[in-house]
Amino acid sequence: MQILKTPKEAIEYRKTLKGSIGFVPTMGALHEGHLSLIQKAREENDFVIVSIFVNPTQFLPGEDLDKYPRRLEADFKICKRAGVDAVFTPTSENMYENDEVLIKAPKIKGYILEGFNRPGHFDGVLQIVNKLFNIIKPTRAYFGKKDAQQLYLIKQMVKNFFFDLEIIECETKREKDGLALSSRNIYLSDEERKRALSISKALKRAAKLSNTIKDIETIKNEMLEILDVDELQYIAFVDREFNNINEIIPNNTIILIAAKVGETRLIDNIFI
Repeated sequence: MQILKTPKEAIEYRKTLKGSIGFVPTMGALHEGHLSLIQKAREENDFVIVSIFVNPTQFLPGEDLDKYPRRLEADFKICKRAGVDAVFTPTSENMYENDEVLIKAPKIKGYILEGFNRPGHFDGVLQIVNKLFNIIKPTRAYFGKKDAQQLYLIKQMVKNFFFDLEIIECETKREKDGLALSSRNIYLSDEERKRALSISKALKRAAKLSNTIKDIETIKNEMLEILDVDELQYIAFVDREFNNINEIIPNNTIILIAAKVGETRLIDNIFI
């Protein structure tokens, strides 16, 4: 397995590859969710490249950039066991300059939900993903549906900028008890983790209700009865294009939750 530390090294390595490239961009602290993306990329491509980079431009002031979990050696072992061909581990210094051309998230769908609660977050996400796509030039790139709004905006960027690659959507991986896998789950105390389960339980209840009830307010009220969080930032009902909807649309609805349990901010969703 190759370790590529600079964009130049990654670009030169990419030139040596003949065949399809599956790419999995990550911020490290790899878990089973990341592993499922890597495994799918391994199944569908001749080569697999994983990037590990805690991207500073997508963190807002006061967020957890400094304490975000970093376990590079453990991540290398996971990648090697999963059959990854190369891991790209750049630094902020070799990915960014002081005065850059910027990419901005869409004025509407980049500033609702996550974009409203974390203004500028998606500017940073799209900036780094654009850079990574240009360095790696993948055939396919793999993203989880847990970050549903991010996934939608990356797909829009690929469309708007005419990238020659395919975005592969992958199902959210969960613990056996239903908690969506996240690198931030390690911040949760035992008591907080038990309460965090109310998020996935509320989504599961909403999905079941949607089989017979289309009224969003009725479903939302049922979800509020289940949720046991310290700060509910939003419950949202949108279609696959992130337009607000007034009632459940079968096979074209996403229900999303963002909440804090203790000091840990968690997001989750369900596609129905």
